[in-house]
Amino acid sequence: MMSACIVAAQLVMLPIAVLVGRTADSWGRKPLFLVGFGILPIRAVLYTFSDNSAWLIGIQLLDGVGAGIFGALSPLVIADIMRGTGRYNLAQGAIATAQGIGASVSGFFAGVIVDHFGYSPAFVALATVAAIALAVLAIAMPETAEQKSPLTIPGRAAAMVRGWRG
Repeated sequence: MMSACIVAAQLVMLPIAVLVGRTADSWGRKPLFLVGFGILPIRAVLYTFSDNSAWLIGIQLLDGVGAGIFGALSPLVIADIMRGTGRYNLAQGAIATAQGIGASVSGFFAGVIVDHFGYSPAFVALATVAAIALAVLAIAMPETAEQKSPLTIPGRAAAMVRGWRG
């Protein structure tokens, strides 16, 4: 069961990461991140509906979607924010550290909730935290991708032609 969950998520993650990599510049980082963050509370709530193996493996497909989005976008957003500072690796390490701490704390508190109240309340609590994170992202995160006007390249080409003519 555990292997099937991991393989299912990985099979979905790769094509999603490729798709995100191809669309991150044209769609922007924020809309794609919102999709990734939006999947988290949905996934957590879906876990409360059944403990059937096929159902759980199906929900893991959503995990692959989220992992593909986060895995492809995180380095891009960090690069956008840190551009010109020479601190990309520092920022990437800080983000990885925060993610590790968050995963540990999340697992700990979910375990406490499971011990006292059961699995469904734990997943609902995790969904609530994920929904709050989605709201904060939607409100507070700016778009980090450089916005390129469709006229930018032709405009530059026209200026270069004018420059050649004198």
